[in-house]
Amino acid sequence: MASSTGSQISVDERKRAEMAYDDILPYLGEFGRYQKRIYLLLCLPAILCALHKLAGVFLQANIKHRCQLPYEYDNATYNLPEINMTIPWDSKANSWSSCTRLDANFTPEYFNSSITANKSVKCEKWIYDTSVYKSSAVTEFNLVCDDAHFRVMADSLFMVGALLGSIIFGDMSDRFGRRPIFFLSLVLQVVFGLLAAAATEYYTFMLCRLVIGSTTSGVFLVAYVIAMEMVGPTKRLYAGVVCQFFFTTGYILTAAFAYFIKDWRILQVALSAPGIVFLCYWWFVPESARWLITKGRGVEAKEILLKAAKENKVTIPEDILDNLLTKTGMANGDLPSEQGAREKKTRARKATLFHLFHYPNLRKRTLVILFSWFVNSGTYYGLSWNTSNLGGNDYINFLLAGAVEYPGYAFLLLTLNRWGRKAVLCGCMIVGGVALLLTSVVPSDMNWLIITLAMIGKMVITSSYGTVYVFSAEQFPTVVRNIGIGAASTSARIGGILAPYTLLLGDQWRPLPLLIYGALALCGGLLSLLLPETLNKKLPDTIEEGEMFGIKHKDDDALDGNMDDVFKN
Repeated sequence: MASSTGSQISVDERKRAEMAYDDILPYLGEFGRYQKRIYLLLCLPAILCALHKLAGVFLQANIKHRCQLPYEYDNATYNLPEINMTIPWDSKANSWSSCTRLDANFTPEYFNSSITANKSVKCEKWIYDTSVYKSSAVTEFNLVCDDAHFRVMADSLFMVGALLGSIIFGDMSDRFGRRPIFFLSLVLQVVFGLLAAAATEYYTFMLCRLVIGSTTSGVFLVAYVIAMEMVGPTKRLYAGVVCQFFFTTGYILTAAFAYFIKDWRILQVALSAPGIVFLCYWWFVPESARWLITKGRGVEAKEILLKAAKENKVTIPEDILDNLLTKTGMANGDLPSEQGAREKKTRARKATLFHLFHYPNLRKRTLVILFSWFVNSGTYYGLSWNTSNLGGNDYINFLLAGAVEYPGYAFLLLTLNRWGRKAVLCGCMIVGGVALLLTSVVPSDMNWLIITLAMIGKMVITSSYGTVYVFSAEQFPTVVRNIGIGAASTSARIGGILAPYTLLLGDQWRPLPLLIYGALALCGGLLSLLLPETLNKKLPDTIEEGEMFGIKHKDDDALDGNMDDVFKN
């Protein structure tokens, strides 16, 4: 979104320069040895981003706790033989209270009487169950009971950081280049990751998590853009999906790190330190040739392309390279006077986000797309962070939630270009919604079935989340595609920001978060039926084509008149 409004290169100039790069691809190869090597290097940092994004499940693990009684020392154990005489029963949670104790003196006479006190008071200190987790930020900063909302606030702020990072680092990468912003983000990620491990109070920890969240956008999204910009059109779908497999690998590795490292501070260091290794990329990963072309830096782009051609063992004709320099000169502003005048007229009529909401067909599709992104992001991260509330082993639940992403993404590779985007998106969201809603009718003693349904929901939501990226980009007209995707991405971040707070509802009734995700996914799937299929269709370039896209009959003259009124405004 920011790159679309902040760039000083017009849409036509950018398209002209990118066409120059596309002219070279048939000679260079759409996915030759050079592209494969750089692509692999750029996919590996996705593992780091997954580690940071999902580590909150263990860094802020909600450990079982109870009141520390007046006669107990700080090193007291969680298990309490005389619990029925000291802790009241919480009928809502169907367990002994974790936030109150009985109001009594707890003398020998009191215990011998076998008569429990009839009043209770709030805890002042807590004893934690360290049988599963040695420590977490929750236990160190006592983020329980009245302060439980702070537990999820760190993950929420992490997603706020991801939103800010996509805007800030996205704009900076368009202005200053993909490569320097990638390394700036990587350095910040390592530094603030280590600072988070050393935080002496929770506000500092949350601030560090916010900055780390912003750097995941700088590292992952910028690396993703570099990778996709050097791949040919027919390979981009597979390259985009395969990149997600690396993120899923990081997802699973998070469980492995947390299982072997029980102390949350050491775990935070272990998750951050590997980022130092990727700093060596400075000598291996070049700037995006496509970005250099759009900036009119054809000579630098030519050097990179010649190196790529050498590694791919191909030859790019001199006239094609000379044409590249000519077109990049135009992209840099060296346009003939008449053409320059036309460019100025195009800038004056530049489409904006407003145009997506001015016409009924575009407005309907835009709202459905924004809701789909909101639901997919919120449900994906909500299910990822909710694994500790499913019952059973936290580590196995988390591992399963990551492992089901592999078949989810593999399903996309097999079906997206065969069944169409619409069928996959709608089908996956509806199946996921139904599976999650069914968890509410499963008996409490069949916990395995609840976990199974949750994992089915996670698998198909993974597929729909991957689909919505491709489907949305094809729905928006070219002149507002970046703006539309930017708005959709913002909607997704809002879903991610709100997702952690649904976890608190699980403290009141365990199935409630799954019911919320299920209802949203079902609604999103049904609404997606309103979107037109884009597979093997000519995609819209202008606002006019965007409004007509998917409509069989329309009064073109009336539409054109309305379009003129919009641009005049």
